[in-house]
Amino acid sequence: MLLANRTVAEYVSKVELNKKSLPFPYRVHDQPDEEKLTPFAAFARKFGHGFDTKSPERIAASFNQLLLDVKGKPEQHVLEQLGIRTMAKAVYTTKNIGHYGLGFEHYAHFTSPIRRYPDVLVHRVLQEVLDDKFLPDKKMEEKCKHCSERERAAMDAERASNKYKQVEYLMNFLGEEFDGVISGVSSFGFWVETVEHKCEGLVSIVSLADYDDFRHVESDYMLAGRRSGRTFRMGDKVRIKVVAANLEKRQLDYEWVISTAIKEEGGEAAGRKTTGRKTTPKKSAAKKSKRKK
Repeated sequence: MLLANRTVAEYVSKVELNKKSLPFPYRVHDQPDEEKLTPFAAFARKFGHGFDTKSPERIAASFNQLLLDVKGKPEQHVLEQLGIRTMAKAVYTTKNIGHYGLGFEHYAHFTSPIRRYPDVLVHRVLQEVLDDKFLPDKKMEEKCKHCSERERAAMDAERASNKYKQVEYLMNFLGEEFDGVISGVSSFGFWVETVEHKCEGLVSIVSLADYDDFRHVESDYMLAGRRSGRTFRMGDKVRIKVVAANLEKRQLDYEWVISTAIKEEGGEAAGRKTTGRKTTPKKSAAKKSKRKK
């Protein structure tokens, strides 16, 4: 499929009309965003992974090497997820800048099989070229822009529907605890994706206030406690409780569950609850009896 797509795009790119390239719906993928790439490279180095950003070729080689080096290591999940987020979005356009992700100079959606409008556009242009009866479509760039916009809208709709079903499902598990992995961090909390269901919800920083005063360390993609030194970083494994599920807003709220090991390190009383909120230990019967006397 990739070979067919590349071959068709390369073939049409050589066709000229009045010494101008024929308008054609290329599928292009730009180089990584420098604003996102620089902090990502610095973050990868903290785990001992070098990253060369001097040229597009070296960036691609660094990404490939990184994926091999992190396999099976604790930082694998976080670096893979952040690496994907540094990438530009692929779009349709008549301006052929190549496909960075695939490493192709020419690329188009010719075989899918045909199920998208851009595929139809490619087939129409190719057929006209083969028949030697082609006229440049002056609205091709406008059509490419429309296709890119509708593709993003379709992806947003897919994510929204998935989220709706996640919330609908976890409404049956309010108050229950699950293992999860931190999938994102912000100044107002962190997101956790459950291991069992792949359902993502937010642990609000407000729910952590009784345990410690957490600050957002943007360069390290984490929240750090000022007193305890406790951190919540992307990729960390945590235990959460499902506390709310809002179907209308497609929103899940989780609460961090303190593990036994952390409670022991922090000197927490054995009788306290296992959630992140502190509770006051019950007074002993001996103290009660003294007050009665």
